Amino acid sequence: MALIEIRDLKVHYPIRSGFWNRVTDRVLAVDGINFDIEPGETYGLIGESGSGKSTTGKAIVGLEKVTSGQILYEGQDITKAQTRRNLRYNKDVQMIFQDSLSSLNPRKRIADIIAEPIRNFENMSATEEQHRIKELLDIVGMPQDAMYKYPFEFSGGQRQRIGVARAVATNPKLIVADEPVSALDLSVQAQVLNFMKRIQQEYNIAYLFISHDLGVVRHMCKNLAIMHRGRFVEIGTREDIYRHPQHIYTKRLLSAIPEVNPDEREADRQHRRAVEAEFKQEESRYYGADGRVLDLQQLSATHYVALPDATLAANKGGVE
Repeated sequence: MALIEIRDLKVHYPIRSGFWNRVTDRVLAVDGINFDIEPGETYGLIGESGSGKSTTGKAIVGLEKVTSGQILYEGQDITKAQTRRNLRYNKDVQMIFQDSLSSLNPRKRIADIIAEPIRNFENMSATEEQHRIKELLDIVGMPQDAMYKYPFEFSGGQRQRIGVARAVATNPKLIVADEPVSALDLSVQAQVLNFMKRIQQEYNIAYLFISHDLGVVRHMCKNLAIMHRGRFVEIGTREDIYRHPQHIYTKRLLSAIPEVNPDEREADRQHRRAVEAEFKQEESRYYGADGRVLDLQQLSATHYVALPDATLAANKGGVE
């Protein structure tokens, strides 16, 4: 059984207007998505800003109200707060936020910030709590004297490592990592990602890794979902997405990965232009009249793509 099963998840925000403040429209932030996260797995959720990926992560944690659909945790629907409390769900599912500075209380020392989830869910003595905080700081490569300092005294990478330590404090089964390294330098990104991988191996933690950077996701995730306009355009393994992309939006994202070889710079520029031209030309075929992403179609046992019928038939014919 999967650790987390998402079934037809929808998160809609009402738009109100007029004298009576009535609901006149809705923003379909998340509009009917399905996926599973296995224990100890890193599942990638990729898309541009405004695609709905962060809303999905917050809905799983319980920070966003679900309009409809199910979030099944070990077989039980946790979309209601009472069910989450009964299952101690908030202990088992934690989150690492994108903005490390605003996610840490500036008036609290690091010891109190890391201790907060411990005090909420564990019954430890002051000595045990102190030992646990030092252990968590050591796990993420921070000195023990960091516990006496405030968040503003650290760099962005150090604050993000503190965020990782806080998320791991309750020994969770799943951590939702919302763009955990997007605001960091490349060398610091590598440090944080390496700590996250090591923690996953030691504690068998599953990650929902949310990002817009396909270059980073490639090294973290085995299974990926590409999200656009609140829906999935493509789901597959790392091999499916990076070597056999089918949707025009997936190709567009992949073309945006920087080319490090200066000799290939011109060829890479021409490739990006060709992909962008294809996207603009084919957009009306791959999206509905209202801009809605088409339903996913199965291409293989692991690969699902939101393709128009004619393209789907051609792909299946090629596979056969």
